[in-house]
Amino acid sequence: MKKLLSLVLGGFIWMTASTAMANDIDLVKSFYSELLSDTTASDMADRTKKILSDDWTTNEKPTGHAGFAKTVAYFGSIIPDLKWEVVDVLQDGNRYVVRGKATGTPVKALFGAPATGNAFEIMSIDIHTVENGKIVNSYHIEDWLKALKQIKG
Repeated sequence: MKKLLSLVLGGFIWMTASTAMANDIDLVKSFYSELLSDTTASDMADRTKKILSDDWTTNEKPTGHAGFAKTVAYFGSIIPDLKWEVVDVLQDGNRYVVRGKATGTPVKALFGAPATGNAFEIMSIDIHTVENGKIVNSYHIEDWLKALKQIKG
């Protein structure tokens, strides 16, 4: 009887952990679809609260979800059609490595480069840590130099 109970309990724990990991992957993907690819959304502050922890950090700098919402709004004012696509996701425990692709056409100067009407496509690499159903930390790098070269033509 103890063995049966152990098997049932172990199976329940495995199923629960598997469901949590699947939900975490969906959460990480929503970072791109709900936040980075919809930068002009009027409910951005609410969206960031659902995805990012209150004390979220990026590249070891405390930003929180409120700071991120401001950053996204700023990029949205420059690149209103910014879209971020998840290309690959690798998982190690509660950490997710995402290779992404960003596209857009700036309508204002971007990092000092004037808007020319030219679009860009760049790659990004992010490492997100998820705890208690929220992203608590992200390390990221984007190839903005490539974007500037494409914008300039």
